[in-house]
Amino acid sequence: MTIPTPRSASQWVYHGVWAVLTDLFLVPREPPNLPTISGESPRAVRPCEGWLTYRKVVFWVLCLIIDVALFVPWAVLFAEKRTLALWLALPWLLVMVVPDILAYVAVHLRYDTTWYVLSDRSMRLRRGVWSIHESTITFDNIQNVKITQGPIQRWLGFSDLEVQTAGGGSGGPHAHGSSSSHLGILEGIEDPTQLRELIMDKVRASRSAGLGDERHTDHHPSATSARWTPAHLEALRQIAAATAALRAG
Repeated sequence: MTIPTPRSASQWVYHGVWAVLTDLFLVPREPPNLPTISGESPRAVRPCEGWLTYRKVVFWVLCLIIDVALFVPWAVLFAEKRTLALWLALPWLLVMVVPDILAYVAVHLRYDTTWYVLSDRSMRLRRGVWSIHESTITFDNIQNVKITQGPIQRWLGFSDLEVQTAGGGSGGPHAHGSSSSHLGILEGIEDPTQLRELIMDKVRASRSAGLGDERHTDHHPSATSARWTPAHLEALRQIAAATAALRAG
């Protein structure tokens, strides 16, 4: 008989809660579907493990502050009215512990439900459990992709990508700025430089595939030969004059 370790027991409890919540709130387990034009399979990207560790660190710091703030009044009550404090110990403990458990599960669920999917023409961002937010950014609207990294993020080995768009490409709860400029955030990216280059390559490919492409106009032989020159116009004038002379004769 195998005795479960605390880590495996916590994972078992978490996955049990995760299964219940996904069935209860219809939380999608798979990445969002994103259609493609070229037939190439979309690439799904998840935040790295360092991002989950970062969120856990923030969680434990906040829990410590809140729990200490709740424990101090009970300790004062215990010093003055010990019997009443003992009667209130269990409900007081539940008030301190139950929100911590729910918040800890929420941290994991936030990680498991965060997806970034890239196709040949657009990218889709999904996050959230109780309220699922999805936003789609077309590569035609992307103006710039910036890497941001704080000291704790640097220590844990990940960065965030800020996708700056024009014309309302991102939307959703992570949109900032004016109505003509939006921001999409890809959190917890382990290799941000590679992903940024991939996005910018898709941006360039998407723009070059549109109508009126500059490279097509400049270099395609048929496009060059289709331009009207002064010689063409002079030849047309001569043809029109000869036609008029024949009609007059």
